[in-house]
Amino acid sequence: MTDTPPGSGFTPTADLSDAHPEALVLAPLLRDYGGTPRFQGLAATVRVQDDNVLVRTALEEPGEGRVLVVDNGGSLNCAVLGGMLGQIAVQNGWAGVVVNGCVRDVAELARLPLGIRAIAAHPRRSAKRSLGERDVPVTFAGVTLHPGDDVYADEDGLLVLPAQL
Repeated sequence: MTDTPPGSGFTPTADLSDAHPEALVLAPLLRDYGGTPRFQGLAATVRVQDDNVLVRTALEEPGEGRVLVVDNGGSLNCAVLGGMLGQIAVQNGWAGVVVNGCVRDVAELARLPLGIRAIAAHPRRSAKRSLGERDVPVTFAGVTLHPGDDVYADEDGLLVLPAQL
């Protein structure tokens, strides 16, 4: 059993993995960039390519404790999340953002009460072409995530309990 603060309401990923062998575990490719290392919520998904307009659109909506999962194809060309969008996510009640790509404004992101995982940091901002898809299955780090899947993140990694079990 993992050490969890009493009353935290968060179940560590190691405990979830033991209790749910069917759980999906993302390959350990993503680093922690947020101010909240442990977070959990239902997934909302966005698929983009070096363009963060749909990321912003999603984060401007009420998060209701959800986790925005952004598939930027693993691109290392630019960041699709930075301090401004991180602040918008906090203001709108998102629990976290998981990015298959890059973030920027790392020092600012680390101060936010928001869980953030991404491949790397990159200083360049993304394009603003409004290209991409929302609320679609996304696949990266060896896992396919669907809107509504339950996403858990902590110091041990990222785990998904599919909604369709």
